[in-house]
Parts: sequence; C-alpha cells; structure tokens
Amino acid sequence: MRKPIQVEEAIDRVLEKSYEGEIEYVSIENSFHRVLGQDITATTDVPGFDRSPYDGYAVWAASTEAASASNPVVLEVVGTQGADSVWKESLKPFQAVKIMTGAAIPEGANAVIMKELTQEFRKDGKTYVQIKRKVEAGENISRIGEDMKKGSLLIEKGTVITPGISAVLATFGYHYVPVMKSPKVVVIATGSELLEVYKPLEKGKIHNSNTYMLQAQIFRAHGEPILYGIVKDTFQNVFQAVTKAMQMADIIITTGGVSVGDFDYIPKVYEHLQAQVLFNKIGMRPGSVTSAAVVGNKILFGLSGNPSACYVGFELFVRPYIRAMLGQKNCYLKRARAILTKDFLKPNPFTRFVRAKLSYHDGKLVADPIGRDKSNIVSSLIHTNSLIVLPGGSRGFQAGSEVNVLLIEDEEGASSWL
Repeated sequence: MRKPIQVEEAIDRVLEKSYEGEIEYVSIENSFHRVLGQDITATTDVPGFDRSPYDGYAVWAASTEAASASNPVVLEVVGTQGADSVWKESLKPFQAVKIMTGAAIPEGANAVIMKELTQEFRKDGKTYVQIKRKVEAGENISRIGEDMKKGSLLIEKGTVITPGISAVLATFGYHYVPVMKSPKVVVIATGSELLEVYKPLEKGKIHNSNTYMLQAQIFRAHGEPILYGIVKDTFQNVFQAVTKAMQMADIIITTGGVSVGDFDYIPKVYEHLQAQVLFNKIGMRPGSVTSAAVVGNKILFGLSGNPSACYVGFELFVRPYIRAMLGQKNCYLKRARAILTKDFLKPNPFTRFVRAKLSYHDGKLVADPIGRDKSNIVSSLIHTNSLIVLPGGSRGFQAGSEVNVLLIEDEEGASSWL
C-alpha cells in the first residue's frame, strides 16, 4: 500500500531512526572541513600575558601627564623589545621601551603610545622619544585573557571546521583534533538502461549521472561515499547488491526501481529483507515515490532514478540523517524568505520543491527558478543553490510572492522544519 505522508513527517521518521556516530582523532593538517566531535575549550588565556597591539613605546602613563603639542615630553628610550623577548628590568618614570607588536608589556609600564604619534632622536649618545599628548593608563594594552579565557567554550561539537577554526585549534595546541567519523554511504544505481560514464552512448541507453551527483552531495554533507556501480534490473541482482552494501556502510542509497513498474524491485527487496518501511510515498514533487526503510541499524533510502527528483530526495531526507550521525543539532535544511520571480499558477495537491538560484537584487533576496520544472531535467541543477517550497493544496503562486526557500549550500542547518 502506498499512502503519501507529508515531507515533515517523513523527515521526522528518518531522524527517529538516527544515531550518533563515533569520534576519531586526526591531525590538524587533515581536519579542515571535518565535523568536530567534541566541544573545544580554551586551554590557556589568550593573550597569555599583557601585550602591545602596535609598534610603539611602552611608558609609565604618569610621565606624560603634562604632554601637549606646545609642551612635548621627552622620555629616554632604555631598550627595545621584540615580540620574541621579555624586558627584564623595571621601567622607571620618564623612561620608555621601544616595543614591537605582540611583545609583552615591560614591568613598570602601563600604556603604549603608537610609533606614528612620536618622534625618536639621538642626543649625547642616548636615544629619546618625544611625545606631544597625554597617554592614559591602560591605553593600547591587550590584557591577559582579553580575547579568550582559559576554560571557556570556543566551538561547539558538530561545527564544521573552517580556516578560522583551524587557527583557533592551533592557538590552543590541538595538534590532534576530535572529529566525527564520516558516515559511509553506498550508492547503488539500478537500471538496465544505464551506461558507465566512459562508455559511448547507445540508442535506448543513458549515462549513469545520479551516482556522481550523489557522490558530490555526500561529500558536501561530510559523508564518505562508496560507489557500488550499476546493477541491472533483476530482483536477484538488486537484492544481492543491497545485501552486500549493508555490510559495507551505514547508509545505503539506491536510485531507480522505487515506483510500481514491472522492473521496480526496491519494494520487493525491502520485503525480502524484512525491513521496517518508514515510508514509500511522500506528498511532494518531484520524488513522490521516494522511500526509506530500516534493517537493524542500517537505513536504506530508495531515491528516484530521475536526476532532479534524486537530488531533492537526498537533500530532504538523506542529508538530515547524515547530520544526525555527525552529532549536529540542526539537522534540517536552513530556510529563508525570498521573492518568487516566476508564476506557478497551476494548482498542485503536493508540495513542490523547485530548483532555484538565490541571489540579491536591489537589496532583496530573490529566488529565480531554473530551467523546466520536471523531475528528469538535469540542466536545472547546474546553478541550483536552493529549493523553492510551494505548499500543496494552494491555488498557485504569482511572481512577486514571498515564499520559503531551502538553502542547499548552507552548513549551519536548522533545528526544525519550515
């Protein structure tokens, strides 16, 4: 029996069967774009000492009390301190230490004046600096812990590691980084009409595009794709492929064979596996025949063989499951509101997910549908960065209407559906 359920219910059924994966440690060099497996805390104060944010002169502020443009104060420069050294003497009144960016503030100094505001000169074999304004105590000093305090939470578990996060990890000495193991996802392309990408086309045949599209989507979702290859349309072939794939991965994706045709064997495979079918029809276009089932701790997604429907099915259902395995709190696709640029006047009982390009025009976020809105159209995916959501049961939508859009290239996700 195929009774359609709503998209939100289908996603929730998938997430109810999810579980969090394991943690592994990788070198910081290999951690970029991985997902953090633990909260990251500050192991020290940053800065770890009072330091200068500029090149200039460290002074005792009271020595400049009377300084003005007409009455400059002259201080003796008693030394120079680089970022890699520490001034070991105590600064006395009317003395200054020439200091470099990042260097520790010398004992006795309580302010720094920027080099651009001073004039250095030599007299009688000594170095002096002329200051033409009063310097306040604490001026231009980066205090201990001003940036980050020891023990404070820096980055939450489930966060994707960016270049900025790599800098923070290195700052606190995280040579080995706790990350979530990437869920293994097998992709099985079913269909006797499919050809390997390197083979010349024949009449009645098509190249296997879904496998490589899904491979890229899995990488984008921080999973580890395993390409099983093409499986011919016989029950035995498909059943053996799925059974073998279940020994190889956490998630099994099949493309094609999910409808009710003579060569659609995925429902029969689920039956023979004694799988718990989560759903086999969804009130959506494209991809209404998208299905999901569970055998033990393995989940099987039956996606449409039509490229656009396959693409949408992955983003709506597989990607949230991968996010859950990666310990991410926000498993749903992030959404936004945008202005629709094209009429969709034909009523539809099912919710439509229209491939679109999201961009800003005149300060407003606009969603521009791409190509023909048919499930077998591949070209519409070239510039797709979002999905326009057109709820079912409506009378249609006019250009200029404000609609919900789902952000495909976003890393943050959302904690709930629309």
